[in-house]
Amino acid sequence: MVHHTGHGPNTDRQEGPHPHMIVTAPAGGFILVPDLGADRVVAYHLDHGTGRLVPEPEAGGRLPPGAGPRHLAFGANGQNAYVLGELDSTLNTFAFDADTGRLSQKQVVRTLPHVSSGTNTTAAVVVAPSGRFVYASNRGHNSVATFAIDPASGQLTPRGHTPTRGRTPRDINLDPSGTILLAANQDSDTVASFFVDIHTGRLEPTGQSTPVPRPVRVLFAP
Repeated sequence: MVHHTGHGPNTDRQEGPHPHMIVTAPAGGFILVPDLGADRVVAYHLDHGTGRLVPEPEAGGRLPPGAGPRHLAFGANGQNAYVLGELDSTLNTFAFDADTGRLSQKQVVRTLPHVSSGTNTTAAVVVAPSGRFVYASNRGHNSVATFAIDPASGQLTPRGHTPTRGRTPRDINLDPSGTILLAANQDSDTVASFFVDIHTGRLEPTGQSTPVPRPVRVLFAP
């Protein structure tokens, strides 16, 4: 059992550490854990002999105070990582050094339109199999934000927002072909599907919505 330490400025949500997910880096050398409570991505390596997680204090990275890092997804080449700030509705681009495990912040973009109102928290982030687009879900705004990925720098350009046809999209995921996106609308008990234009990244509703009680995660079998 590994315990994190630290806290953030949001007294309601960051009174202590809150590890939110665990991701193995593409090269396999590091394990990264976004900690919503500490505004950090904590890094470990796995000791294959003992099965223990060994802390790597010089690796990982930090987000701006109050961001609340929730989920992380790697770009197609493994050189960039995209980290959602749940509490400030941001998507943070980091350069990832596979040798040291360090994350160096390059860019911060908002997941909401310039003009938006009401409470919002982000939930899930997924990179298209093509490596050309990244998608993030907004709970409150109830939308999926689409961003184009610059192939050279890995930085993001906003490409619009698509309503999820339900409330509180707790998760989104792309099918292995990258042509269908599913949105799990937790508070409307539905999983809605969207066609993906692989050339523009644009999402279009398929018209199909499946009843699922309080869906929170979408995974595809191998």
